[in-house]
Amino acid sequence: MNITNDQISALERIARALEVIAAKPDRQTDWTAAAAFVWNANTAALSPLARISRVPLALLQGIDRQRDQLMANTRRFAAGLPANNALLWGARGTGKSALVKAVHAAVAADAGTSLKLVELHREDIASLGQLLPIIAEAPVRTILFCDDLSFDAHDTAYRPLKTVLEGGLAGRPENVVFYATSNRRHLMPRETIVNDRSTAIHPDEAIDETISLSDRFGLWLGFHNISQAEYLRIVTGYARHFVLNVGADELERRALEWSMTRGSRSGRVAWQFIEDLAGELGQRLALD
Repeated sequence: MNITNDQISALERIARALEVIAAKPDRQTDWTAAAAFVWNANTAALSPLARISRVPLALLQGIDRQRDQLMANTRRFAAGLPANNALLWGARGTGKSALVKAVHAAVAADAGTSLKLVELHREDIASLGQLLPIIAEAPVRTILFCDDLSFDAHDTAYRPLKTVLEGGLAGRPENVVFYATSNRRHLMPRETIVNDRSTAIHPDEAIDETISLSDRFGLWLGFHNISQAEYLRIVTGYARHFVLNVGADELERRALEWSMTRGSRSGRVAWQFIEDLAGELGQRLALD
């Protein structure tokens, strides 16, 4: 059978189209592009962050024990030594996520250290199976960070997460450590644990299954509400660092008024007060 030139051209176009369809997208990550990246589950790619929103480690007051423990764990990990996954749990606004970001900056600044921070959103937990192989092949060590991690009743996403963290045959990649923050120590609502126990054939096994996700974190760091003195120390530290032109007595009075309108005292409330005060004074807050 003779094939015309037009038919040959058509077959070539079809072949090229099939090659395009079959080709795998290039998802090579340029790990030199930034110090931190955000995982996009829809595109299965890591996006570099030009700037990380964080405060210097020295400005985080009232969490000295948590700071020292997380710093020690992170330094060991960056040096290629064994290190634990870390769960930072406790009250809102007490500095959990701020500490993770500040510790990363401090350790990454060490000479000869190539430490990256990758943010994984809670709703993308199911895509961990795609993300971990990408990080595992990276020439860097990486903190995989999930902020505000928790699971609602009947949410089964925690089961694959357990496997990915520790329980699977492959285990956690050697160059990855997982840091998460949560308002709950066991990541599950208390009523879920109670309900699981009441409906299970073996209640103790149900509790073990529900809370064992937390056990995948070898380092537990608790964060609690702070005293008035600690709150004022945080405010004073911020005001001194940013050279805010306000008297000590006025600063204290206004800081206390601010906390009363918010109904709480925390590092977050202190920072919000400082932002408001700096804006009123016409001063910028340069964090880098």
